Amino acid sequence: MTDALVPRQPNAAPAAYDAATLAVLHAMEEAAEKHLDAIRPENTKRGYANDWDLWKEFHAWLAERTGHTLPLTAVTKGTLVGFVVWLDTIKAAAPNSIDRRITGVTVTARNEHGVEVPKAATVAARQALKPLKNDPQRMARGRGPAAAVTPEQLQKMSAAAAAGLTGLRDRALWLMAFGIAGRSAEVAALRADNITLVSKGLDVHVPGVKGRPPRTVVVAYGKNPDTCPVRAWSTWKAAAGITAGPAFLPITVWGQLGDRALSPEAVREIIARNAERAGLAVRLTGHSMRAGFITASRVAGKREEKIRAQSGHAENSPAFWGYIREADKWTDAASEDIGL
Repeated sequence: MTDALVPRQPNAAPAAYDAATLAVLHAMEEAAEKHLDAIRPENTKRGYANDWDLWKEFHAWLAERTGHTLPLTAVTKGTLVGFVVWLDTIKAAAPNSIDRRITGVTVTARNEHGVEVPKAATVAARQALKPLKNDPQRMARGRGPAAAVTPEQLQKMSAAAAAGLTGLRDRALWLMAFGIAGRSAEVAALRADNITLVSKGLDVHVPGVKGRPPRTVVVAYGKNPDTCPVRAWSTWKAAAGITAGPAFLPITVWGQLGDRALSPEAVREIIARNAERAGLAVRLTGHSMRAGFITASRVAGKREEKIRAQSGHAENSPAFWGYIREADKWTDAASEDIGL
């Protein structure tokens, strides 16, 4: 019978094991981990790998704000609670998904990195998660497509934008994301030397990301100066003195420009933060700009092939055709003018 199964007296000293016993116990621990890994379903393993990728992304986001990179093995009360808050506020993850992420990170830290996460850390993380599970709106996350931003909402965001260099960058970023129907990773990868001002607007080379092919798109001047992506880009470029390199850069609290590109996560955060600043009733994500462009372009009567060329969707993309159906639902509606 092991020491763990026998109740101890309050002042009893822990059992001391000799070297041979410790070796056997260590071997049994390793054998147990191997057995559990062997019987663990493949989809669970893939899920844990995705959880760890998100943990890496969180640490990169944290490094951008603190100027210091923490080791990934620093799974503590502070970092794990921060991870929960980040998943909730930045990634807009559903609470149940966050719960699974906590497990994935702690299991991966233990099994692959030899780090035993303190129980106090996981308890604190789930305490931070508990009120999120009582929020019906948060629990409904992930059950539908990203909210598509509208031109009217872009106008509100523009009116509420921060002053100074940060406001110029933010406005240029979200309007560029909308204008190219860009994914957050694509916006983050844009380079100033690949955005060319021409007579009718901008020629923009959108780099390929995550195995997707690159594309070159045109962004026309907007009729409203406050939401014109061409004017917003030109103003930001001139103010920041950018001629080459990353199109969008981090800015410190003292107004100093960084020298490396924003991360995709930073792009999503800027969009979400500015939507909240404008008091929008819906929470916008990085994908909202992409969805909004497709919807607005279709409502304006643009052809499907032209919209797909801008967004880079495949011809048979279910997501693309879902946006088209949403945009078309009030066009010649089946319930319209039928004698009611």
